[in-house]
Amino acid sequence: MKAVLLAAGLGTRLRPLTDATPKCLVRIGERTLLDIWLESLGELGVDEVLVNTHHLAEQVAAHVATRMAGPPVRLLHEPSLRGSAGTLRAARDLLSDSPTFLVVNADNLTDYKLARLVTAHLEGDAPATLTAFHAPRPSECGILEVDDGGRLVGFEEKPARPRSDLANAGLYAFDREVLDLIDVPDPCDIGLHLLPRLVGRARVIGIGETYLRDIGTPQALAEARSSWREGAHR
Repeated sequence: MKAVLLAAGLGTRLRPLTDATPKCLVRIGERTLLDIWLESLGELGVDEVLVNTHHLAEQVAAHVATRMAGPPVRLLHEPSLRGSAGTLRAARDLLSDSPTFLVVNADNLTDYKLARLVTAHLEGDAPATLTAFHAPRPSECGILEVDDGGRLVGFEEKPARPRSDLANAGLYAFDREVLDLIDVPDPCDIGLHLLPRLVGRARVIGIGETYLRDIGTPQALAEARSSWREGAHR
């Protein structure tokens, strides 16, 4: 199984930090977000991790070159940002030998065990399995509507009037056929363009009380560093 680690974003909300440091190389304690994710994917036993790059891509390449352990990494440079769904479409040939693949957002900090997602997906009957959590500020998230059987029956990205607080956690297991649903020009986004096409097709599982933080703002990053150091994720 392969995994796609989405890491090409500009990190504009974290400026000025990200003026000189790509978001995926921001440190949480002694490790970068990229290394935390690669360790997690390595524990799962993925065959290869595809990492997209754009902003300060040379720093990411240099960092990956220093790694002595973990899963093989292939960098996919994007001269112009394709968007998260556009990245998946561009990687179609590289995913051709992986009937199921994982997609994760590098700017999320979590200790969620990805094996739970893989198991749920392989035991299910859907081409896509999404993860969800209860968001304290649902209007800032992609909101999922799920029926009693765990099937996705509605999705809206950052709604002004959320119908629930069940939010997209940004951890996905996809079958290769999902790539056929990405049919708009780049840049195209998983939340805006792909997930609406998966309504009625995808399953949703909760991540429970698992630690999950988006480190997209200076305040969120400071809180994440503090809670991670204090072991709140354990």
